[in-house]
Amino acid sequence: MFGTSGIRGPVGETVTAALALRVGRALGVEADRVVVGRDPRESGEFLSEALSAGLRESGTDVIDLGQAATPTVARTTKWDGADAGVAITASHNPPPDNGIKLWQPTTQAFDAPRRETIARRIDEDRTDLQAWDGIGEYERRNARAEHVEAILDTVDIETPPEVVLDLGNGAGGVTATALSELGCDFETLNAQPDGSFPGRLSEPTAEHCQSLAALAGENSAVGIAHDGDADRMRAATEDGEFLSGDTLLAILARETAQPGETIAAPLNTSLAVDDYLARNDIDVARTRVGDVSVAERASDPDVVFGGEPSGAWIWPDEALCPDGPLAAAKLVELASERPLTERAAEIDEYPIHRDSVEVDAKSAVMERVRERVRPTYETVTTLDGVRVDLGDGWFLIRASGTQPLVRITAEARGKERARRIFKEAEGIVTAVCS
Repeated sequence: MFGTSGIRGPVGETVTAALALRVGRALGVEADRVVVGRDPRESGEFLSEALSAGLRESGTDVIDLGQAATPTVARTTKWDGADAGVAITASHNPPPDNGIKLWQPTTQAFDAPRRETIARRIDEDRTDLQAWDGIGEYERRNARAEHVEAILDTVDIETPPEVVLDLGNGAGGVTATALSELGCDFETLNAQPDGSFPGRLSEPTAEHCQSLAALAGENSAVGIAHDGDADRMRAATEDGEFLSGDTLLAILARETAQPGETIAAPLNTSLAVDDYLARNDIDVARTRVGDVSVAERASDPDVVFGGEPSGAWIWPDEALCPDGPLAAAKLVELASERPLTERAAEIDEYPIHRDSVEVDAKSAVMERVRERVRPTYETVTTLDGVRVDLGDGWFLIRASGTQPLVRITAEARGKERARRIFKEAEGIVTAVCS
């Protein structure tokens, strides 16, 4: 039921009001007070109502933020002393989808054991429904001002640069408010919340953000883009280059960590990040793919920053949720001190190859991959799939969390070497599938 990022899928199929009601009832068994918010998808209205009904009939009080960025939901869970937070969102997924993501009072997403507990209660139909005089209370509130204030407390911009802000028709309006308070002049794209995402597809990729990059280049401005629930942030430089997620990770990590400190990043992060940070004596701790895993590692006291190239950025001293508006403000602060173009030019980009293979039984395929790889290579990591470190390059073979696919990624510092490593990894998958 739960993937690493919560429940997601097509509305009316995987995600229904009946499911939201059951999640509310299951969470209500353990929670006395829950914060609920949603992204702009129209289906979020009835899903939020159904989930809130399940909570309230379990005796749980509900604080309804209405339409809110997912990091606002996560942070409010801590600010209001709630037992859990729920974001009704499919994040960067396409318009037909919606989802449910659960948050702990620490601002960290529910980890695997907590997700499994909720799923088990749903499967067993375990509830704690109350009589008419024991139902939970309901409160509406807007937490945007608190989120903005939290950003202003940690960001200071003396000479604000020009900014182009692409909200992707999502819930990231808190970024516009924060940048305005910080004194930035900015132009917006796709600023009207609309869960059908008419301006561009929700995921802020280079392909989807071409207009943003072009406008940033024309105006010598910093380009900022969010996804539907504003937990992700991607960016374009003042000369119109849309930054790769790895380059952005390296920039943010370098400016957060001091020599001798550690940052967290997933197994599929580029070697370029390691090489750049190593020049400044900053270590990279590898995690499973997914912002939930990055956040879990970032909760350790030795880690000062966590990032995922997809656009999830975590400052554990601030919050353990990916916070797109905070990341946007921090990046604009860096650009005000030194152009992003100059920062990006210091970071190498290595050739990387990616592809997917459709398989019938991905778990069985991955087991055969492990059996084949372990005795063949010296440095093998099975934290998430199978990653082989070859010194001058690496490859990762892992099962998709949502589709019947096995994904292959390979990288090296040289173009031909990267191609050969990818072919080597592809050959392993082909062999075990034959």
